[in-house]
Amino acid sequence: PKRTVFASTAGIWRMDGDIPRTDGGTGRADGSTEDVALDPWGSASVGDYADLFAEFGIEAFDEVVDDVPAPHYLMRRGVIFGHREYDAVAEAMANDEPFAALSGFMPTGDPHIGHKLVFDELIWHQRQGGDVFGLIADLEAHAARGMSWDEIDEHARSYLLSLLALGFDPEDGELYRQSDNRAVQDLGFELGAKANFSEFEAIYGFDGETNVSHMQSVVTQTADILYPQLVDEPKPTVIPVGPDQDPHVRLTRDLATRVRYFKVTEAFASFELDDDERQLVRTAYDALTPTGNEGDDGSDDVRSAEAAEWLADYEPPAGEAGDALRAAKPSAVETLRAGGKEPLRPRVRFLDRNATEAAFEALIEAVDGEKRVFEGHVDAFELSRAEAESLAREVELAHDGFGFRQPSSIYHRFMTGLTGGKMSSSIPASHISLLDDPEDGYDKVTSATTGGRETAAKQRELGGEADECPVYELYAYLLANDDDGLAAEVYTECVNGERLCGGCKEQAATMMREFLAEHQEKRAEAEAVLADLDIDLDSDRRGTGGEH
Repeated sequence: PKRTVFASTAGIWRMDGDIPRTDGGTGRADGSTEDVALDPWGSASVGDYADLFAEFGIEAFDEVVDDVPAPHYLMRRGVIFGHREYDAVAEAMANDEPFAALSGFMPTGDPHIGHKLVFDELIWHQRQGGDVFGLIADLEAHAARGMSWDEIDEHARSYLLSLLALGFDPEDGELYRQSDNRAVQDLGFELGAKANFSEFEAIYGFDGETNVSHMQSVVTQTADILYPQLVDEPKPTVIPVGPDQDPHVRLTRDLATRVRYFKVTEAFASFELDDDERQLVRTAYDALTPTGNEGDDGSDDVRSAEAAEWLADYEPPAGEAGDALRAAKPSAVETLRAGGKEPLRPRVRFLDRNATEAAFEALIEAVDGEKRVFEGHVDAFELSRAEAESLAREVELAHDGFGFRQPSSIYHRFMTGLTGGKMSSSIPASHISLLDDPEDGYDKVTSATTGGRETAAKQRELGGEADECPVYELYAYLLANDDDGLAAEVYTECVNGERLCGGCKEQAATMMREFLAEHQEKRAEAEAVLADLDIDLDSDRRGTGGEH
């Protein structure tokens, strides 16, 4: 009998309607797990993608995909499984407001089908109306991988040709090399003043043997990520990457806030609270405030000590979020008790982080309505949080500040190697280069490991394991392109035992051969386009490289 596919044995692929999708990885078929280690320069591997949500604060893309206008097939199929604040980009896209996308490529070898995921994501965002940037991370390649400049030039050319061949419009976007972009290097210098070695040690595992240029390349990458906001204006910006690059995103998000003139928070009284304490005080305030009296400065105001007594008896909800609130509860209660009879009145607070004296005075003048001015902050009682954020950025930009928004990011799953295990550029049979001879690409697919059973009879009886099959991934990630029907057909026929591996690989191999042939024809056509761009691919830099 035909089986209705909803969830596979490994829990990696599922059917939503007619579309087979990843679920962000709930584990492996054998129930085993791997430690989550995100190393931008290591051999990328994630045993359980769901661990990334809890350990690093990455959010499930399922939560935002319905808000994306005409989502890309990698989004629809769950290949893009996670995000950080992509909702801001989706909202800008839906409202025809400015947004940007940027990703970089370290030119250490030929571009392969794994890189195509990022190429496609950039091109899709460009076609959705975004300002899109593609960069060659040549400083990183030289410092972190010890690549010679001749090698870097050669590989940089190859990456750019494939990006152009796949549809990137250089007249409606920007391509650059880190080493040639003075604005990026200047910004990196400013951001570096807000970072320190202990932070690099904690995030990247750097130690006394790490060369300084490698550390400098990290700061340059944070500048790359914020660069689109230097061009024209601060705007929602997404960085499409694999999860191994998340350390760069996290560091950049922190640095983006550290260089801001003002920090905007919610406050309730003269004292300061951290985020968890603030949530607890908000809960107490809402519980104790009579309906209709919010914000009134009268006799019904909630006093700090009163809120402390209520909060002392409050039990936060179960789960990780509740655990964090439980940990913050004693300090919140103590702070409220110390506040005594001071009334709690919700307000937004502008904290002076890096503002010049003129900028701080301008902010005070710009805040309309009731306000209170202190030595290091301003409290405003008639502004929403969003209005306050907008005002702070406006004043900052008018006084030579950056006004950065925290960058967003989206994360795609790693492709499985054709030989099983990791896809590695050092194992030619495990991956397909975009420069491979089409016949070689055909042969690699026909020789690939599959998720099939031991015999054709067992395959027909039990069905194949498409969720564990590198060949099926080729269909879902690349070959089916925008055709969800084809991806669903291959998946369903496989798990129902109607499709055998020999025919499936032959179909995929033929499609791969056709893709490579077409792509390489377009690369040849892109040579003329690349030659007209202002990108130096014959650099005269000298150096011995960094780590080897």
